[in-house]
Amino acid sequence: MDLDGFYYILAAFLVLLGIAGTVLPALPGPPLVFVGMLLASWVSKFEKVGWITLTILGLLTLLSMVVDFAATAMGAKRVGASKLAIVGSVIGTFAGLFFGLIGVFIGPFVGALVGEWIHTHQLDQATKVGVGTWVGIVVGTVFKLGLAFAMVGAFAIAWFV
Repeated sequence: MDLDGFYYILAAFLVLLGIAGTVLPALPGPPLVFVGMLLASWVSKFEKVGWITLTILGLLTLLSMVVDFAATAMGAKRVGASKLAIVGSVIGTFAGLFFGLIGVFIGPFVGALVGEWIHTHQLDQATKVGVGTWVGIVVGTVFKLGLAFAMVGAFAIAWFV
């Protein structure tokens, strides 16, 4: 196998890993998708995918990162989450990784709930904050996934057209 073939395989792996990373919080999803596409473009000497397309893909990557933070913050802010709830959500997200796919989805909720409960000692408010934070994370993930697939689509169009 020549080196170009290896790089194309690595690029495809990075794109697939990046798509998985849009759902798994420990991986920087869209940036990995972008790096994979940049690598494939570089191997082809930018003949199939040029700088205009790569600039658009880079902007979509930045947009996905903004969406990720904004959706989580808006979900938490909408229900009046405290700073402890936000910290708890982040801790819960990473702790959830040790419990597989279920932990990834439940961890942020539990973390926000515990953080808000420590702050207010009111279970109803803590539950509301946990749900609001979780909904924000889910909405952000859906948008990030859509942007990742839009990136793949734009890349494929540029590559094959």
